[in-house]
Amino acid sequence: MSTVARWSARDGWGVAPGPIMTVAEHRVEVVDADGVRLITFDRPAARNAFDLAMYRAVAAAVTEAGDDQSIGAVVLTGRGTAFTAGQDLREMAAIAGGTAGPEAGTGFPTLLEAVQSTPVPLLAAVNGVGLGLGLTLLTHVDLVLMDATARLRAPFAEMGVPPEAASSLLLPARMGWQPAALALLASEWIDAEQAVACGLALRSVPEGTVVEETLALARRIASFPHRATRQIKQLMVAGHRQAIADARAREESAFAALFADPTLNPGAGLAAGLGD
Repeated sequence: MSTVARWSARDGWGVAPGPIMTVAEHRVEVVDADGVRLITFDRPAARNAFDLAMYRAVAAAVTEAGDDQSIGAVVLTGRGTAFTAGQDLREMAAIAGGTAGPEAGTGFPTLLEAVQSTPVPLLAAVNGVGLGLGLTLLTHVDLVLMDATARLRAPFAEMGVPPEAASSLLLPARMGWQPAALALLASEWIDAEQAVACGLALRSVPEGTVVEETLALARRIASFPHRATRQIKQLMVAGHRQAIADARAREESAFAALFADPTLNPGAGLAAGLGD
């Protein structure tokens, strides 16, 4: 029988694999079976938005998969109707307004480093809406399958902020310049059919089957020698690492300049829009 490991995260604290735990601030569920790690963003009431605890929990789960030679593939998906709504806006408003704790801004780069550096083939089962990070995260994933009803959107222009996660480089590279410009400059929705057509996703699958279909593909990958698949992935991404690092640095510099200018900082507007 397959070994199943489940764990959760509370306040950014990773709980070692073992029996599933009930915690006050559950963020992710992780299940290992047949050489595949399934990581489910499990905050459906917030449309799986990422706060510090979730960033740390997902990063830890991805990093640990890379350290575990029995894991041959990792699948990311979301609980409920959303893949992820991206950054938790209350936390983003606090960061932009300078009222967040000193570690609040560390979650996003921690997640990106984990996703970019993992040697394990990484797949996404996009089960619903993906906003912001829900789109840009896919540019760091090796294979993307989308539920036929899923949609993606990069709302950065509408929010008045720069793009993130090297998406200013990776979206044009994956989608082509015209579709990427439409996504980034006009914040247009991308449906599953469009995502497949432009190369952002591998295929669209019937409603309700995306996790099953993605796990089947992940199990096939995991059935091959893990040393070989990890090496193949590392060779595929090696030539792009510096360009991605440079793009992230440019985007992060743009964010820093935005937040440093009180006339442009979006924090107050976000806070006002969120209310109490």
